[in-house]
Amino acid sequence: MRLAVLPAIAIAGCTIWLMIPQASDAESHSAATPPEVSRLSQDASRADDTAATQATLSGTPPSSAVPADANPATAAAPVDIAPAETTMPGSPLDGLRIVSQSWRRGGLGSKALVTFTLRNANEYAVKDIEIACTFTRRDGSHLTDRRRIIPDTVNMKSRKRYAGLLVGFVNVNANKAKCSLVTASRI
Repeated sequence: MRLAVLPAIAIAGCTIWLMIPQASDAESHSAATPPEVSRLSQDASRADDTAATQATLSGTPPSSAVPADANPATAAAPVDIAPAETTMPGSPLDGLRIVSQSWRRGGLGSKALVTFTLRNANEYAVKDIEIACTFTRRDGSHLTDRRRIIPDTVNMKSRKRYAGLLVGFVNVNANKAKCSLVTASRI
């Protein structure tokens, strides 16, 4: 008789334990500031900053910068700020391109192994190059997209060949592949 009661007590204890709400890490962070409220306040502050910047550049104060009951004679005149004349260097992708490419199947026909040559015409080396490959059928209909980051460096004014680079699993009906550059980091 006593042995029959023990499983019932264990089951009741587990049921109660599962029903008691427990605080998780996600709940403790969201209790301080709900994401919707913080996102809305960030969007509002961005809008105020954008309006203030546009008004400063155009020479008229934004509506939120001057209170409605403020005296125009005592209000401070906005300071004209000239935009900074710094020239941003071009993207590393401007001088980087795929010169030749081909692909073949591996791993029982489900893996795509891509062979291509990267040419870097930039005045600096690039690294962490991300490629995106699109696989299609013979008729040109889209099947699969795969991305891969190459954690390697291509020196300035040079070429580098990558043979049999695993891009990922592809549809067995894929017949054509076209790879393109997505991002790269300047060294």
